[in-house]
Amino acid sequence: MFSHRKVLQFEARPDKPDPLFAKMLQEPLGGQWGEISVMMTYLFQGWSCRGPQKYRDMLLDIGTEEIGHVEMLATMIARLLEASPVEAQEDAAKDSLVGAIMGGARIEDAILAGMNPQHLIVAGSGPRPADSAGNPWTAGYMCASGNLLADFRFNLTAESQGRLQVARLYNMTQDEGVRRMLSFLLARDTMHQNQWLAAIRELEQDGLESTPVPSAFPQELEKTDVSYLYVAGSEGGVSTTGRWASGVSLDGRGEITVAPLEALTDDDGLLGPVDPRTYGTPPAPVPAKAAE
Repeated sequence: MFSHRKVLQFEARPDKPDPLFAKMLQEPLGGQWGEISVMMTYLFQGWSCRGPQKYRDMLLDIGTEEIGHVEMLATMIARLLEASPVEAQEDAAKDSLVGAIMGGARIEDAILAGMNPQHLIVAGSGPRPADSAGNPWTAGYMCASGNLLADFRFNLTAESQGRLQVARLYNMTQDEGVRRMLSFLLARDTMHQNQWLAAIRELEQDGLESTPVPSAFPQELEKTDVSYLYVAGSEGGVSTTGRWASGVSLDGRGEITVAPLEALTDDDGLLGPVDPRTYGTPPAPVPAKAAE
């Protein structure tokens, strides 16, 4: 059960409207690594968690916090799309498209200059569940596999990519109000990266999962002669100087060896015939009767 308090987790007040930056902020809202993605990921991981209660509660804690981050970004985007005051037209014109619109320029010109037309046409100057290119958010961005180690590693990647993008956005604006909110999101991503690193370590220490995931699958059923083989597919051999190409494997179960990329089979990959009624192109002409 969720309840909504009528206050943001952190302020989302820009210094002035800026529809172009509103378009950019759609990425951390509805992009692949945005707040909608991590919100849905953590909530569904929590709802499907059959592990110890502490992991379920932690997932739902952070998922609930991410709902608030979605609200903050959506609010900031909506405020960046608000019409600027008449007395600030000249200042707005220096830094955004709003002044140009209010000064009599065509809205079409503003859109061509980089404004997201869906902000006006579809959302009425509001945010959209989409990325900065207008692609709708999709559940394909999230991950909830039921295996906590696999999921926590994905979560660490998501927080790393999310923080990277927000850091880039921070350097793309001089609006101090926007920067204050981004600074808060950067700090929370710092915590969340540390959180997932700690959760991964604790999960392994609890003996619930380990590398390779899934650890419960009998490893003897693998083709074990290539389980710890580094395949060198690049010329020059520099890649083989890394830790990944020598020594005991990090799971402690094998010794890494190196071999050049080569075929381990005589399978030529050629396909056999299928039902002629599928009307695919055959390797040779098909007699008329065979197609009937």
